[in-house]
Amino acid sequence: MQTTENKPRLLDQVRNCIMLQRMSKSTIETYVNWIKQFIHHHKLRHPAEMGVVEIGQFLTHLVGGKQGVAASTQKQALCALVYLYGKVLKIELGDISFLRSKRPVRLPVVLSRDEVWRVLDNLKGDFWLMGALMYGCGLRLMECCMLRAGDIDFDRKTIIVRAGKGDKDRYVPLPALVI
Repeated sequence: MQTTENKPRLLDQVRNCIMLQRMSKSTIETYVNWIKQFIHHHKLRHPAEMGVVEIGQFLTHLVGGKQGVAASTQKQALCALVYLYGKVLKIELGDISFLRSKRPVRLPVVLSRDEVWRVLDNLKGDFWLMGALMYGCGLRLMECCMLRAGDIDFDRKTIIVRAGKGDKDRYVPLPALVI
């Protein structure tokens, strides 16, 4: 039987739990940061002493006041807290009611072909290749950084992206630009 002295601290438990699920380091730090903010918002009360009401208050607080966070930021905080309660504390949460941030309706910013070429013309060597692959294959930055020579199949003109978002592998076409 473990005593409280031997039990890891809450944030260490969160880190360990996330690492066991093989989530990225940035996810770990993001979730830990949101959990810290939640705890500090409620005057250092332990999350096990709180529930859906306090979560709702915190998420509403993020929208109002000076912070006025975007909908995606609020959702990130919600995911961190749901993870904390569900996976680490093993506490079932009911419906959480809170004021939701309004997501602005915006058109996506897409570069024209000329703009893409102007960006690529200003890159040299490895950076040019990375920019061309990210644009031509639709790779995320970390996916591009983790590519190995063995991931490129010149015969089939494909690249295998290993452990991409959601820890999933996928094939993407190799753009003629980099062949």
